[in-house]
Amino acid sequence: MNVKELFEHYQAGQGFDEMFESPGSARPHYRRVCDRLQALPFKDLEWRRRQADQAFLRQGITFTVYGDSEQTERIFPFDLLPRIIPNTEWRLIEDGLRQRVRALNCFLLDIYGDQRILKEQMIPRELIESSSQFQRELIGFTPPKDIYIHIGGIDLIRDQEGTYYILEDNLRTPSGISYVLENRIVMKQVFPNLFSDMRVRPVDHYPTQLLENLRFLAPVSRENPTVVLLTPGVYNSAYFEHSFLSLQMGIPLVEGRDLVVESDRVYMKTTHGLEQIDVIYRRVDDAYLDPEVFKSESTLGVPGLVRAYRAGNVALANGIGTGIADDKAIYAYVPKMIEFYLSETPLISNVPTYLCHNPADLKYVMDNLSSLVVKTVHESGGYGMLMGPYSTTSEQDEFRKKIQANPRSFIAQPLVRLSHHPCITEGDASPKLVGRHVDLRPFVLWGPDITISLGGLTRVALREGSLVVNSSQGGGSKDTWVLYGDE
Repeated sequence: MNVKELFEHYQAGQGFDEMFESPGSARPHYRRVCDRLQALPFKDLEWRRRQADQAFLRQGITFTVYGDSEQTERIFPFDLLPRIIPNTEWRLIEDGLRQRVRALNCFLLDIYGDQRILKEQMIPRELIESSSQFQRELIGFTPPKDIYIHIGGIDLIRDQEGTYYILEDNLRTPSGISYVLENRIVMKQVFPNLFSDMRVRPVDHYPTQLLENLRFLAPVSRENPTVVLLTPGVYNSAYFEHSFLSLQMGIPLVEGRDLVVESDRVYMKTTHGLEQIDVIYRRVDDAYLDPEVFKSESTLGVPGLVRAYRAGNVALANGIGTGIADDKAIYAYVPKMIEFYLSETPLISNVPTYLCHNPADLKYVMDNLSSLVVKTVHESGGYGMLMGPYSTTSEQDEFRKKIQANPRSFIAQPLVRLSHHPCITEGDASPKLVGRHVDLRPFVLWGPDITISLGGLTRVALREGSLVVNSSQGGGSKDTWVLYGDE
């Protein structure tokens, strides 16, 4: 048996298939990979799958499944068939993400500044002021270099016609880049010859670019700035990524207890005494950053950190207060932000969104719960959702009560049938090639310039029929290749 037989039995199903334009006919940018893979003996592919699994195991690349009583830490599932994005598509994605992040950053500068967009009633004031992510303590403060969004993870999907849409903005502490980098390392190990033949653009410069951007934020008086990565600790679901990135950038990984504020300056405790810190790449949410300002019971942050930040003695990435820009209710207004701040038309559209705080939208949502996807505005990871078409009447009734009790906390969107990609899964008797739904999370870095990770994280809904790609909900990932050329 060889891999060609897997491809011959592949049934694409309905919707947009990333690899095949019709049964048995690969899209132009996939043809070389398909030809090479189909020439492999099946036992060779199986050996490569085992090598990949062992590589992830050795590296300790894990994620957390919350609510799983049997095992919370799991090796991240990885599918060997890469997702390929031709250069023409990637240029559209890059331009669209740059435009979007620029507008979102203008929005943050505005709402913590002059609030023009509120005064001109482009966005309801109560929508901003009712958000738990709006940090009133930062009104009047301007972050270093006028940048709030230093790292963004923007989720993209494709509909049944193959059109790209922005699904979600992740701007607080976006995660997943470690999987992008490790996926590429593993893929090069198991398919070295295939990789050498393909014109795939590299991703391994990300840590260097991130460190350069972080150093760019340092107070001008510091010639050789000290940068640290602040983690909540080993029990955080993304701790692997925190330790991975600190190692890749060559910077200390610290917890709140490792830092102290004196005279409005942040210091790291070392065996040689206190060392001043200039830039903190923080993976701790606003609410836990400084017990003097936010949650007083927090032990994850640093007392006095906000004072040092406001005094200009330390830079934070991302800026405090950034979370208001990835509130899912605010998401619906991003196209207006692009027009308002940039005088441009959005290059990549939003998914149509109903805001439950709006009476007309609320009525529509209540009348159509069975056909909509309902999301809690501050949840992430696939939690706090109702997948209407797949829900029971009792689940719909439960959400109806929740929405009526607090409309501000919910949005709804039509179900988008995500594009799918062939994946290798375990069949009843032998592995099979099946279509599974995918999304894409490119990472946007902002320093001296705005740069986009080449490809980003392709997440896969490994469960049959599932549209939820999050790792904590049973999803996996693929290596994502952006080509220098279109074929």
